[in-house]
Amino acid sequence: MESNESSYVSSPELGPKRSSPPPPKSPTSDSLEKPTYVRFLVSNAAAGSVIGKGGSTITDFQSQSGARIQLSRNQEFFPGTTDRIIMISGQIDDVLRAVELILSKLLSEIHLEEGNDVDPKTKVRLIVPNSFCGGIIGKGGATIKSFIEESQAGIKISPQDNNYYGLNDRLVTVTGTLDEQMRAVDLILSKLSEDLHYPQSVNVPFSYAAAYNGVNYGPAGAGGKFQNNKEDRSNSMTIGIADEHIGMVVGRGGRNIMDISQATGARIKISDRGDFMSGTTDRKVTITGSQRAIRAAEAMILQKVAHASEKGVN
Repeated sequence: MESNESSYVSSPELGPKRSSPPPPKSPTSDSLEKPTYVRFLVSNAAAGSVIGKGGSTITDFQSQSGARIQLSRNQEFFPGTTDRIIMISGQIDDVLRAVELILSKLLSEIHLEEGNDVDPKTKVRLIVPNSFCGGIIGKGGATIKSFIEESQAGIKISPQDNNYYGLNDRLVTVTGTLDEQMRAVDLILSKLSEDLHYPQSVNVPFSYAAAYNGVNYGPAGAGGKFQNNKEDRSNSMTIGIADEHIGMVVGRGGRNIMDISQATGARIKISDRGDFMSGTTDRKVTITGSQRAIRAAEAMILQKVAHASEKGVN
């Protein structure tokens, strides 16, 4: 069994970064230097050509782009499909370069198979956490319309899939030529990366095996507003945690809170610094989910706090 291993085929070490000089600093370049990530689906057959013989292609793409490329294991598919998941992480420009290398490679295989010179319209399906889809859609669909006009690609967001309890991701399908797709992916990823919570959700495991068992894979702490009435039946409770213990609850890089969210199926949101329970200096921790999930998450959070108090951790 491979269940205890990472859900991704470990990618080889990155090769040397590109040696071109860094662009001059400008106020807008700050956002380009923040780490981000993108995930999309590939068929099992296509996954082989992305990896290459002995991992040669994926290693080459990492060296050329400077991004990290990971692939879900054989037979680890996105729920409801027979497609594997590619995850690319790094600075936004590096991530986009890696996406382009992979899509170009897949496109060249189509050209070889079909033997035509016309630039075919293909589709790429991005995986986007549900709580971030609203940002792509925009008020009254304004943002997605502007992305379609600007990129000339077709962009469709799947409805939330209630067949898989605990699956908090939706598929964003981008259709068009390679240039159109890349323009659309650039716009979508830039929009997603504006949200400070988005890059943090990269640490969430991406094996969906447990999605069928009600484990919540949403980015803990992202706290997206519920999109439909079916989810309104979820219960919610808020508890106060002393400000000095919040770090222990969250854990390094959000690790503890993600573990609690995964283990219980509850969504957990912590108030911003300075946003306290009325009349106290306790931060608000809001837990949403079934009654059982809330009780389990509350117990795990209080256990962390008790542990922090015993050790005198501040």
